[in-house]
Amino acid sequence: CVCVCVWQVFQVRKVQGAQTGKIFAMKVLKKAKIVCNAKDTAHTRAEREILEKVRHPFIVDLLYAFQTGGKLYLILECLSGGELFMQLEKEGIFMEDTACFYLGEIILALGHLHSNGIIYRDLKPENIMLSQQGHIKLTDFGLSKESIHDGSITHTFCGTIEYMAPEILTHSGHNRSVDWWSLGVLMHDMMTGSPPFTAENRKKTIEKILKCKLNLPPYLTVDARDLIKQLLRKSPVKRLGSSQGDSADIQKHSFFKQINWDDLLNKRVEPPYKPQLHSDEDVSQFDTRFTRQTPVDSPDDSTLSHSAELAFAGFSFVAPSVLESLKEGFSFEPRSRHVRRHNSSPRTPISPLKFSPAGPFKLAVEGEADLFSPTSPPAAPPSVPLENGPASRPIKTPSRNKKKKGHQR
Repeated sequence: CVCVCVWQVFQVRKVQGAQTGKIFAMKVLKKAKIVCNAKDTAHTRAEREILEKVRHPFIVDLLYAFQTGGKLYLILECLSGGELFMQLEKEGIFMEDTACFYLGEIILALGHLHSNGIIYRDLKPENIMLSQQGHIKLTDFGLSKESIHDGSITHTFCGTIEYMAPEILTHSGHNRSVDWWSLGVLMHDMMTGSPPFTAENRKKTIEKILKCKLNLPPYLTVDARDLIKQLLRKSPVKRLGSSQGDSADIQKHSFFKQINWDDLLNKRVEPPYKPQLHSDEDVSQFDTRFTRQTPVDSPDDSTLSHSAELAFAGFSFVAPSVLESLKEGFSFEPRSRHVRRHNSSPRTPISPLKFSPAGPFKLAVEGEADLFSPTSPPAAPPSVPLENGPASRPIKTPSRNKKKKGHQR
């Protein structure tokens, strides 16, 4: 069976206490949508716990988590640079030095996750966001798995088909090496315009991943071709990054010979593309199918049994960085909120951040003041041509289709 996770994501502004006026992204989930499925509940809790545990320059920051009687809320940093997917859509493919920059930041993020016993399992352009400065941030940890260290394996069937490693598809058990397979798929996607194994339906796509030989276009450099080949080895034990060295082994590859990894980690390397943003509320980097939607928060009138509520015990959280800034004694109180949708099937749209276009957005429990309100983004600015330096000149390819994740079964 295919699990369906129902989230909504809003752009909101904090209206009380510390950080008043600051823009955040708010993910909202109805408890009733997941409480009937133990695996859905476990994945939701895992995402919240992973985001609390992990702090890294290239992973989205969780600021708050709270709940009401019927809903769960995650307040995350707002990444108004949009999805890497949209940047790929605009440019068609990336030139090698552009791909090298993004892949380098992703490798550092994945390596940090692995060092904490976490495998990501859903690496794809839709889950890679860009900050206002143009640096990447991994988001959406609903399919991630904790406590996977050297020698550990897990058997959950999950991910996005085109990016799933063969060992996941064959149910033969997998470890952190699956993230390096996905990195190879992503690199191929960035530099050729599509994943290496695609077909008109899931079954044929899976057959290609398991059986077909990798074919690379001749215009790729020797280093790029070699790295893709080493990442896309069907045997996980032969795959680059599968040894104890993990990300360090990939960082040593000649494709990254121009990278100073310390400078990259500390954001001293200029991104190849900086989003053209006109205000904190600018949502021009997102698909207008989502930014034009009117935010609607359904009443929080649902109640769960006591035993069902126990599944969400301990969900609330305030980041240490926020606590340190609470000089005036402000205490964060949970308010009532709402939800976004991920369905299953290969490479079809998974909702990006839904940024609210206008209007007051009542999120508080009756009788209480709002802590967050939706923003009213300005009219979309005139389109600004991308910077077309030698590292980022667009080469148009056929339009991309977004992919939805296939959850566990």
